[in-house]
Amino acid sequence: MAARATAAKSAKTVIPQLSWDRIEPAPVVLVTGPEELLAERAIRAVREKLRAADPSLEVSDIDAGAYAPGELLTLASPSLFAEPRLIRVSQVEKCTDAFLEETLSYLESPADDTVLVLRHGGGVRGKKLLDAIRGGAGRGVEVVCAELNRDDDKVAFASAEFRAAKRKATAGAVRALVSAFTDDLAELAAACRQLVSDTDGDITEAVVDRYYAGRTEVTAFAVADAAIAGRPGEALGLMRHALASGSDPVPMVAAFAMKVRTMAKLAGARGSSNDLARQFGLQAWQVDRARRDLQGWTDEGLARAIEALALADAQVKGAGRDPVFALERMIGVIAARGTTR
Repeated sequence: MAARATAAKSAKTVIPQLSWDRIEPAPVVLVTGPEELLAERAIRAVREKLRAADPSLEVSDIDAGAYAPGELLTLASPSLFAEPRLIRVSQVEKCTDAFLEETLSYLESPADDTVLVLRHGGGVRGKKLLDAIRGGAGRGVEVVCAELNRDDDKVAFASAEFRAAKRKATAGAVRALVSAFTDDLAELAAACRQLVSDTDGDITEAVVDRYYAGRTEVTAFAVADAAIAGRPGEALGLMRHALASGSDPVPMVAAFAMKVRTMAKLAGARGSSNDLARQFGLQAWQVDRARRDLQGWTDEGLARAIEALALADAQVKGAGRDPVFALERMIGVIAARGTTR
């Protein structure tokens, strides 16, 4: 259904590969892949299982990108009352040399009654550590949280959300919901929760239509997400569908502007998601999303995208005679990540 854990296996992988919704605690839990929602759920499930087994669980957090030497060993040292410990490590893909060295050493003899969760979002940094864990060091398990790019996977995810809430949703309703939130799993999950909370009885296509059909901000952000990710055909198709459904070009340009402005703020910015969120007045998930959106973009490309946005904004507000053509031209520039004018 969700992360296809078997896809992560390689000749050197000897540890169990678990799906995010079937995770079990182990001395070391490696959570890899770019899908933050699934990773957060997997890590939360580890905490909940450990706390259910022993309410005295002591939970600590480490930012591997700002690691202080000795931090892991200090947190893993036996406490006075011998409480079980959960140590959650974020941003392993940005780990310091000290973290890499000390964690490799820790794997040789993991602390008793301690679960070490390592979150690695992707990239080559920390590969030596990942290879060691996958090779069996630390007696760990791995949870692969891959992006759900196929509609069938998203449908299965949404259906599971309703089953977990003990609510029946028709196939048409689930498909309609996935279409409305095509490019953001967190928003799809939130929409499922809202329908469960706000409605009674079976969730049908009519219910989904009443809540979400014609919502300009949903369709506009779906168009923007597809264009920013470099999928021009999908973006243009979504744009035409949105316009045919009654969306207006002005808020559609505004949705693009909101996302591109956030990307421009964070381009080149360093620090943890929480620190940058405080610095720029954003939520941590917005920082994480903008960082993913920035992959493949250059500063020059962002500058051209901003120019294209300004031109489109003026034209859809009356400076041009064909707002649809203005949208199409803007989408072309942004889908090419500013490499064309």
